[in-house]
Amino acid sequence: MSEENIFLFVPNLIGTKFGAMLDMLTDRCATMCLLVNLSLLYPAYTLLFQLSMSLDIASHWLHLHSSTLKGSDSHKSIDLSGNPVLRLYYTSRPVLFFMCAGNELFYCMLYLLHFSEGPAVSLGPLGAVGLFRLVVRLCCPVSLVKSLISLLHLVTASCNMAALDRAERAKKK
Repeated sequence: MSEENIFLFVPNLIGTKFGAMLDMLTDRCATMCLLVNLSLLYPAYTLLFQLSMSLDIASHWLHLHSSTLKGSDSHKSIDLSGNPVLRLYYTSRPVLFFMCAGNELFYCMLYLLHFSEGPAVSLGPLGAVGLFRLVVRLCCPVSLVKSLISLLHLVTASCNMAALDRAERAKKK
């Protein structure tokens, strides 16, 4: 029987620890590339884009690493008695989709906004606004909340790693 080549699979569908890591890695790299471009287009906001990249990578990496060390089947499996915000984030597909899509839309529309306002959207008596600017304004709060969730991820994953370290030291005594 020939061995399966998991390198030919779609990252979300591999189902192994490698698949989870590959999925996380491709998501983080794509977002980071977009943020690097935004830093070039909006130099006054470079520090904010850098902070966003750092928080995104650090929080997701530490979360994935602690999940792997704890023996979780997936980085999306969390202790349901844990933090209620992360529990909602990971157990509600609509919430997870809304937060991720809103965050990515925010960055994508910032990119497009650099080149054009987009088609005009009538706001009735308030006048008209470009579609790209409108989506940026609507998605900005989602992006900010997503950053707060990433910060919460980082703190929670750090606490999980500290608990694993304490348990490991206790075994050695």
